[in-house]
Amino acid sequence: MRDELIRDVEQLRLTAVPANCPELEALTGHVRSFAQMLTERQGQRLPEWLDAVRQKALPSPHTLATGIDRDRDAVVAGLTLPWKSGVVEGHVNRIKMLRR
Repeated sequence: MRDELIRDVEQLRLTAVPANCPELEALTGHVRSFAQMLTERQGQRLPEWLDAVRQKALPSPHTLATGIDRDRDAVVAGLTLPWKSGVVEGHVNRIKMLRR
């Protein structure tokens, strides 16, 4: 019962804060949209997402958008293609550790 009450109070807070802060609500929407692109591998939506980010006066997403533009092809590939570089990164980290 107490856990449910805490969850209800937390849920109310999570909905009240963005409702009272339009910037936070916009930021939350951008983060959720980007997360959806990541999880559903929808790299083709990246230009649309970047345009939406640039339309709002939020500094953090603008910084991210600028970084993405520096290597847009790689970001689109990472959001679209099924291949991962985790194994390679693991070997690189192991080699760095051995060198130290």
